[in-house]
Amino acid sequence: MDYRQLGASGLRVPVLSFGAGTFGGSGPLFGAWGTTDATEARRMVDIALEAGVNLFDTADVYSAGASEEVLGHAIKGRRDAVLISTKTALPTGDGPADWGTSRSRLIAATDAALKRLGTDYIDLLQLHAFDAHTPIEEVLSALDGLIRAGKIRYIGVSNFAGWELMKSLGISDRNGYPRYVAHQVYYSLAGRDYEWELMPLAADQGVGALVWSPLAWGRLTGRIRRGQPLPEGSRLHQTAEYGPPVDDEKLYDIVDVLDEIAAETGRTVPQIALNWLIGRPTVASVIIGARNEEQLRQNLGAVGWSLGADQVQRLDKVSAVTAPYPYFPYRRQEGFARLNPPLV
Repeated sequence: MDYRQLGASGLRVPVLSFGAGTFGGSGPLFGAWGTTDATEARRMVDIALEAGVNLFDTADVYSAGASEEVLGHAIKGRRDAVLISTKTALPTGDGPADWGTSRSRLIAATDAALKRLGTDYIDLLQLHAFDAHTPIEEVLSALDGLIRAGKIRYIGVSNFAGWELMKSLGISDRNGYPRYVAHQVYYSLAGRDYEWELMPLAADQGVGALVWSPLAWGRLTGRIRRGQPLPEGSRLHQTAEYGPPVDDEKLYDIVDVLDEIAAETGRTVPQIALNWLIGRPTVASVIIGARNEEQLRQNLGAVGWSLGADQVQRLDKVSAVTAPYPYFPYRRQEGFARLNPPLV
C-alpha cells in the first residue's frame, strides 16, 4: 500500500481507505448499502489492515450512529493501528440542536461520536456539509477548541463549494485557526466536476481529496450494461435517487472502454476505475466500500500496478465532458490555457 500526505498536513494516509457506511446498516439508504454487524466488521478491518488500509471513514448520520458504534467495536484493542475519520453537520434528529455546525452542536456531536467509537480522540473530523446559518468564525473557533482539548487532531470538510472552502481557509489564516486539510468529494470516471474548480483550489491551498463513491454509486462495477436491465441485487433499485446524477449513454461508453482495458490488463472493471482515480492530481485517498469480503478483496486489487499512458488517455477521453463557464475557455482556447493551464 502506498501512503500520501493528506493535503499540507503531516498526516499520512493510504491511497485506499475503507468506508464504513455498510456497518450496522439500517433504513432505506444505509440498509441497501449493507448490514455488516460487529463480527463481520472486525473481519473486514482485519483484511483492510493486512493490506495496509488503516484509514476508516464513517459519519454520525450513517444508520443513526450505528456505523460509528460497529466501527468502534471492530477496532477495539487496536486503536493505535488505525486512523478514524468521521463527519458531522447533517441532521441527526428533528430538534433545533440536531443539525448544523454551531459551537454547541460541534462540541456535542464530537463528544457523542467519541462515545460511539469508544475512543478519546478522532484523527480527522470533517464537516459533512456547509452550514450557511452559522458564522464561519464560530465554526473554526469551535474546531480550534476541540483540537486544543485533544478530542480531534485534524479537520476537513465534505461537499463544500469552492467559495465556501476558500472563504473558510482565508478566515483560518486571518485568525490563526487550524486549516482544513481534507475535502471529501464525489469524483469518478462518470462524474468529473471536481476537476473544474475544487481540484485547482486543492492544489493551490494544500487540501487533499478523499474521494467518496469512486464507482459512481455502484455504476462502475461492471454489472451495469447497455441494453440490459438493472441487476436484481443492485442497490440502485433503492438508492438511485440519493446518489450523483449520471448520464446513462455516457456511462455505457465509459464501461465499454473499461471492458477493453480489463481484457488488456487482466484487471476487473472496478479495479481499473479505482486505479485511474488514484493517479489524479490532489487525490490523497480513494474511499472503498464493501458489503462482503469478496468485494473488499477485489477493490484492494486496485493498487500495486499502474495503467499505461495510452489507457489513461482513452479513459480521459471517453469520460470527458464540456466544462461549464467560466472554465470552458481555459480548456478549449490555447490563449486562455496559456494563462491558466488545467491540471488535467
